[in-house]
Amino acid sequence: MKEIISGVQVNIPFRMLTEGYLSRFLDLGLNPEIGVDADALDHFSFDEFKQVAVQFHERNLSVTVHGPFMDLTPASPDPDIVAVTEKRFDQLFRILPALSPRNLVTHAGYDPRRHFFMADVWLARSLVFFKKAAKRLQDLDCRLMLENVFEEKPEDMMPLFRGIDSSNAGICLDVGHMNALGTVGMDHWLSVLGDHIGEIHLHDNHGDRDSHLPMGQGTIDFKRLFRFIQERKPILTLEPHHEEDLYGSLEFLSSNFSRYFHCKME
Repeated sequence: MKEIISGVQVNIPFRMLTEGYLSRFLDLGLNPEIGVDADALDHFSFDEFKQVAVQFHERNLSVTVHGPFMDLTPASPDPDIVAVTEKRFDQLFRILPALSPRNLVTHAGYDPRRHFFMADVWLARSLVFFKKAAKRLQDLDCRLMLENVFEEKPEDMMPLFRGIDSSNAGICLDVGHMNALGTVGMDHWLSVLGDHIGEIHLHDNHGDRDSHLPMGQGTIDFKRLFRFIQERKPILTLEPHHEEDLYGSLEFLSSNFSRYFHCKME
């Protein structure tokens, strides 16, 4: 189990780390993917972020960050929404040096049901924002990872990714979103995104909603996924919404894919 724990990130909102979960993460040796939302940006200082992050780094634990996303879009036709989005990411970039993350995950943000009539405008506006973000992250030795949410197929993501055109950008494939919100199968996602996938979010569902079940309790074909992971070795991140779900996913990995983690550690 130790090899598995050391081989994955675990999503955790920053505020939860300040409310008791920091000691649990450190005791278990969990690598955090720290969720930094508007609440954290408004209520914690640079030094408070650093005080938490240094405890992970002193133990040689890996840190990644998930950026703010609720109601934010840099491609909005409303300039006030764009201004709020830019404000939140400016706040984020000011505290990122305190966290020293390997990756910054952010939602790519294309929703074909809402943006189909303005796809070209959406892309042009998004490119201005994400090109700037990828460039700023280079100085922090941190990669930008674009995550799928409402995108129905990988082709919905590729124009943005190709347009950013940076070695400092990659794809974060969220297999739960893919299964619940996508319209094509896993093989197609993996084939199109391929080597661009630098991180994978691991949780499960039954294809009806983004329920964030422990791995193995839904319909996602993790055996197929791990054949891909074996070849590419992206960062793997568990996204439990309840503490017991974390242990369920760790047990599933231990029972089904422990060999991958042993090989990865060698």
